[in-house]
Amino acid sequence: MVDFEDMRLFVRAVNDGSLSAAGRELGLSPAAASKRLNRLEQALGVRLLQRSSRRLVLTEEGSIYFERCQAIIADVDDANAAVGLGQLEVRGQLHVSASVDMGRQYIGPIAADFVAQHPHLKLRLTNSDAMLDLFENGVDVAIRGGTMADSRLVSRLLANNFRVLCASPEYLARRGTPTRVEQLEQHDCLMLHRPGHGILPWILQTPEGPRTLRVDAAITCDNGDLMRALAVAGHGLAFKSAWDIAEDVRAGRLVPVLADVILPDAHIYAIYPSRCYLPARIRGFVDHLQQALQQREREVLDTVRSAMR
Repeated sequence: MVDFEDMRLFVRAVNDGSLSAAGRELGLSPAAASKRLNRLEQALGVRLLQRSSRRLVLTEEGSIYFERCQAIIADVDDANAAVGLGQLEVRGQLHVSASVDMGRQYIGPIAADFVAQHPHLKLRLTNSDAMLDLFENGVDVAIRGGTMADSRLVSRLLANNFRVLCASPEYLARRGTPTRVEQLEQHDCLMLHRPGHGILPWILQTPEGPRTLRVDAAITCDNGDLMRALAVAGHGLAFKSAWDIAEDVRAGRLVPVLADVILPDAHIYAIYPSRCYLPARIRGFVDHLQQALQQREREVLDTVRSAMR
């Protein structure tokens, strides 16, 4: 027969990405946590996790069991709270992933403020422009521009956003300000290189549909924050989101160009594992993040739009 607390340990280990960490949260030694997970697998007669010294990976059976267990545990916790047998509390480890630029400017400070309000919560931040697999990396919430095609995930709109072509005043004074899309071929373009995906193209919207701009990359990098810094330093044109460059536009370090060119939106979403119930730490954080971003949305977007007029 399956022990409910073994089930809870399994779910926490997957969410934390570490069996030892999950055991510590539940007051278990690493050896005891490993023994209980083995007991759960023996009771079920299947392997749930592939374990190594570096990471945990769900098996196919483990992925199915994980989804069902989360809903069961959430139901039990909600039932206990409803009759006063327990209190749903924001606690445990919250693993948040965001792009480097967005994470440094906004998500990191907002997440740190949320953790400061909840003394039993620990925060792990991952800032990367790579598209991390939430399950393999134990990510609770990823903040990304755009929704996800992965059917195992759900997305929630946090704030509106759009993309901008921009450069420093020094670069534009030296090379001239492009007034037509065709002139971009004569400019130094700073482009993002995403591991496994190559150089990400610049795309605009036309009445006929999306159109890829024909530009050559003068410099490529895998870090949007570095690309923005290179643009500020006068090394070329960059294709950035309004949120990423708002402070630089306000300070006069970057100037939007080709304001009449329609670029794809880059609305900001919270991405998290799809399930009927969310742990209090994820639900509370996403609510807090949405409120914080929406409080700044008008200021950020109006700053960039005003510079485009």
